[in-house]
Amino acid sequence: MSVPITNTVYVLNGPNLNLLGMREPEIYGADTLDDIAAMLEDRARELGLEIEMRQSNHEGHLVDWLHEAQAEGAKAVLLNAAAYTHTSIALLDAIKAIRTPVIEVHLSDPSTREPFRHHSYVGLAAAKTVQGLGARSYLVALEAVAEL
Repeated sequence: MSVPITNTVYVLNGPNLNLLGMREPEIYGADTLDDIAAMLEDRARELGLEIEMRQSNHEGHLVDWLHEAQAEGAKAVLLNAAAYTHTSIALLDAIKAIRTPVIEVHLSDPSTREPFRHHSYVGLAAAKTVQGLGARSYLVALEAVAEL
């Protein structure tokens, strides 16, 4: 049974992103996750979209929410898996298991950072990656969803 596609975009954020604004601002910027959510909600309204913003430090929550996005007919998922980007085969499998498009989002550019950050399991299955633009990475990803 097919679920109708809605105008909802899930924005899923992984470990330590709850500390944005305080955590290494020289890398991640001064914006908090609440600042990013407000910015996204404003732009989503302009684009005729709705945001479902979530954050968890637990990998299984992110997997469950990817499944939920498909079950609820989400238009797409913006996923900042944070450190799980580089370690989580479970997230890779979850993205491959759903039909909902997933856009990988990063505030920094992992390819310019430590070597262990150069490989992205999420990127192996994501429809697109937006990185290195700070909080604007989320806006660019959202605008890409609007074009789907």
